[in-house]
Amino acid sequence: MSPLSSPALSSAQLEQFITEGFVRLDNAFPRAVADEARAILWADTGCDPDNPSTWTRPVIRLNQYAHPPFRAAANTPVLHQAFDQLVGPGRWQKRGTLGTFPVRFPSAEDPGDAGWHVDASFGYEHPDFMQWRVNVSSTGRALLMLFLFSDVGEDDAPTRIRVGSHLDIARQLAPAGDAGMTLGELAADDFAGSAHRPVALATGDAGTVYLCHPFLVHAAQPHRGRNPRFMAQPPLLPAQPLSRQRPEGDFSPVELAIRQALQMT
Repeated sequence: MSPLSSPALSSAQLEQFITEGFVRLDNAFPRAVADEARAILWADTGCDPDNPSTWTRPVIRLNQYAHPPFRAAANTPVLHQAFDQLVGPGRWQKRGTLGTFPVRFPSAEDPGDAGWHVDASFGYEHPDFMQWRVNVSSTGRALLMLFLFSDVGEDDAPTRIRVGSHLDIARQLAPAGDAGMTLGELAADDFAGSAHRPVALATGDAGTVYLCHPFLVHAAQPHRGRNPRFMAQPPLLPAQPLSRQRPEGDFSPVELAIRQALQMT
């Protein structure tokens, strides 16, 4: 993997990540790779890309693709450098798959999964996903990532993001310590603690990746456009735990955001 001539993320983008909870990385992987991967996904939907009458459901979930184009998309030099910048060199694990693909189709039907939420990071052994957990150390998750494998405009069911909501969640989680809170507990008030936050949309061309703080509150939405949306939403897994107390002081932006929320800086 050849080194980049300049950093993947600028200092302004790193600051944006700390304060807003996400950064958009254009051309994170080649469009040709997205096209190749999307062809595989289309085949697995059982739908005909040229016949909208076969698009009978608002969302089809596909899972854990490890084919070469997916591995290539997840492991470009620019993404690896961005992971180093946001999480820290040696503190994250290389991805071999790309997690879940919620493929969204134009539909007047409610997809049934468009509520505000954060993604859990541990406790997956529980059969009820509302009992999965999150803690202030973000055990089990270093980043939330949104990989766009199709062009996504404002009408194409882009993920909604509450800008800065990661700070609200960090403060909510802090009193619960390492045990953390379940998704059910976090969602008890429908994430009212971040309802005041402005909303951004995860739009962009195929090959765009949104790198998000693991505490970022986000939501799906119905598809009101014309072309199905293909997006992966894998976590970046940590190679070592996040920390709010590093004697050497080399905090990552993910950790700095948590410290800022808890007024530790």
